[in-house]
Amino acid sequence: GSVPTVIHPDAPKGSLEAYGDTKAQTINVLQNIQQQLKDLGLGLADVVKMQVFLVGGPENGGKMDFDGFMAGYTQFFGPTAKQPVLPARSAFQIAGLADPAWRVEIEVTAVRP
Repeated sequence: GSVPTVIHPDAPKGSLEAYGDTKAQTINVLQNIQQQLKDLGLGLADVVKMQVFLVGGPENGGKMDFDGFMAGYTQFFGPTAKQPVLPARSAFQIAGLADPAWRVEIEVTAVRP
């Protein structure tokens, strides 16, 4: 799966501020996935399956921020995005990821047309 990269390098290392909230992390991860697909000659339209792992942090009462995820996701997929084809998708709340500041991990399966 793909996890966020630092978007605010001046923030304390390993902090939520360095990676951003769930929406920012979702956008960051999907941008990275989009670039990885492009490097393979593929695009978001080639994604047929997506698994999303969301961490509920203390900033959200321990619950996953599904609304934040959707705010980022719909910038890439759906009728208001440039890519209206939707992959089959599952989203899960998990206890944590390798970095305590990560709130999002996304795994996709794409097919070559």
